[in-house]
Amino acid sequence: MKQFAILLIAACAISARATGINDLESFVRTVKSGKAEFTQVVTAPPKDGQLSRSKSSSGTFEFSRPGRFKFVYKKPFEQTIVADGQTLWLYDVDLNQVTARKQAQALGSTPAALIASSADIKALQNDFALADAPDEGGLQWVLGSPKAKDNQLQSVRIGFRQNQLEKLEIVDTFGQKSVITFSGFQSNAVINLELFQFKPPAGADVVRQ
Repeated sequence: MKQFAILLIAACAISARATGINDLESFVRTVKSGKAEFTQVVTAPPKDGQLSRSKSSSGTFEFSRPGRFKFVYKKPFEQTIVADGQTLWLYDVDLNQVTARKQAQALGSTPAALIASSADIKALQNDFALADAPDEGGLQWVLGSPKAKDNQLQSVRIGFRQNQLEKLEIVDTFGQKSVITFSGFQSNAVINLELFQFKPPAGADVVRQ
């Protein structure tokens, strides 16, 4: 009887343990806006026997669910990505070029949909097969695999620490890996929606796709 009780307690503890999917569901349901700083490391796969190469960048991230977010890359090159609910804008400062795409077509099975765009986890499951991944680095992970066959993503992993979004790992179909680490994350921050309105700078070349 004593052994049975110990096993029962252990089973309950395991079932109650936080998992990646639980954290993702809670994040999508309860965090309606947020902002953070981020660093991004993009690593290309080895080629022709050469070592893999990595590039780092950093900036700020803000979102208001559903459908609005903004990435501002500050280093090493300035670039802004804004979704206003209708259009996805990408502004390259050095090229003085703006690319505009219809948001509904541009997002879908993208990492942005996982963390900022979707209103609930059921919407995510329309585009992604979601599964708990093993804990690693003190984080609870969820693995997302795009359901669309023509998607450019191979997989996405989202890492949470105590229900707080901390890391995003993206692998594309060419084997390139992008790791975004968030710091100073502020959940449900008060954000003026005008922040997500983008107007192409005067003189910028605007390409609409």
